[in-house]
Amino acid sequence: MNAVDAALHRNEPRTGDPQNDLRHDWTRAEIRALFELPFPELIFRAQSVHRLRFDPSKVQLSTLMSIKTGGCPEDCAYCPQSAHNDTGLKASKLVDVEEVMQAAREAKDQGSTRFCMGAAWRSPKDRDMDDLCEIVEGVKAMGLETCMTLGMLTAPQAGRLKTAGLDYYNHNLDTSPEFYPQIITTRTWQDRLDTLAVVRDAGMSVCCGGIVGMGESVDDRVGMVHALATMPTHPESVPINLLVQIAGTPLDGTGRVHPLDFVRTIAVARITMPTSMVRLSAGREDMTDELQALCFIAGANSIFSGERLLTTPNPGEDRDGALFSRLGMSTDVGAGKL
Repeated sequence: MNAVDAALHRNEPRTGDPQNDLRHDWTRAEIRALFELPFPELIFRAQSVHRLRFDPSKVQLSTLMSIKTGGCPEDCAYCPQSAHNDTGLKASKLVDVEEVMQAAREAKDQGSTRFCMGAAWRSPKDRDMDDLCEIVEGVKAMGLETCMTLGMLTAPQAGRLKTAGLDYYNHNLDTSPEFYPQIITTRTWQDRLDTLAVVRDAGMSVCCGGIVGMGESVDDRVGMVHALATMPTHPESVPINLLVQIAGTPLDGTGRVHPLDFVRTIAVARITMPTSMVRLSAGREDMTDELQALCFIAGANSIFSGERLLTTPNPGEDRDGALFSRLGMSTDVGAGKL
């Protein structure tokens, strides 16, 4: 048995307890070996792992709404909402509660089971917490799972959001710790880990992933997956974004990542985090149906639905519905978790 086979064997269900079955001791060498597998072998292994935990014919739908757009003081090189980037995007205030409720009702009517809300903040102000908690309570009352991404959180803020009914909190690592300083300088890698710890301590589930196509190396993709897969508890949701290049951001004009390299990242994430929902996130507007199909075969089982993803275009329900019809796949709560 070679090193990769041995690593996969240690990741197979053994006790019937999904959390106790999972590995959290992946090495970078093991993850690099997965990336280097022949493509057909990697996809076979990822699909085999996926089928042990999920129904491979089902995909979960989430909707992401921008509830406060633009004017963010962070300098994330990929982000059109950064005040450091001249993208022509005008800053707005936190939207009215009823506007969020209407968007959530529409998302539910269109099949989404999770409603995610993003605010372009470094961190929320305490004065915003009453409105944020009211929003969470209202969306939760509709029977939707709730998720927010608001930047860094304090422990009291996380506690209030949990009490209001927030199910998930999104805070991405974006890339490897080595490449991170080339992408963001106003917030450290440790700042992100600290917020994730606060979220866990409050009892919320974690949504945490990264971005492919920012000019990073394969080693950086290895480092990103390693950071996620060695967390004490794997993120319940792992969004894998394909960089959307926006004019006015420092990453506009970055060399495009090969589609098969993107699929490899999906597959390795699935193998190393078998029970996580692996979500195709930003970048689907530019993906072919064939690329998305390969991602589902590689273990992706969640997407963001709707025509907008914060401030960038996203395939609408008609296009997604046609794709799922061609593939013989369906959308369902929990994506058919076994």
